[in-house]
Amino acid sequence: MFIDYYEILEISPNANSETIERIFRYFAMRYHPDNRETGNEARFSEIVEAHNTLRDPVKRAQYDILYREHLGLRQELTQEARDGGGVERDSVIQANLLSLLYVRRRRDVNNPGIGDEELERLSGCPREHLEFHLWYLKAKGFIGRTENGTFAITVEGIDHAGAKHGQHRPHATRLLDHAD
Repeated sequence: MFIDYYEILEISPNANSETIERIFRYFAMRYHPDNRETGNEARFSEIVEAHNTLRDPVKRAQYDILYREHLGLRQELTQEARDGGGVERDSVIQANLLSLLYVRRRRDVNNPGIGDEELERLSGCPREHLEFHLWYLKAKGFIGRTENGTFAITVEGIDHAGAKHGQHRPHATRLLDHAD
């Protein structure tokens, strides 16, 4: 897990070495375990680790490479979160997965599962994205693993899929209405 040393020291990534030293001394005195009023051993350790990395020019240069990569990932995450279509696309993929597993169960109730690779191929969803959807559907109880390791729709999944499609279903006619 990436640790943001600039955030720990509450300084800019552009801070010079004098600023780093000044802020370190301030926080070190404040959070030193011997300080009875504000001492915090865990916070002090974080501050020392951040200081030791950022005060050394070589370590700081190496850290700054990781920092920029992390910053780029955060910006990508923020952009994806702002994109309102992501949730809608995910709902469609999850509905398609449930439909595939529903049809498979309906066709062969004794062998209802579909393997990971087959689900990837049938859904057109890459494995790295499929994992999220399978995790979600499994956590909701809509799908589960069979004894042989394939995925199959559960009763809850069938009910959920039926409820989603129920509003579009024509009214069922009673068989007795057609009897003479």
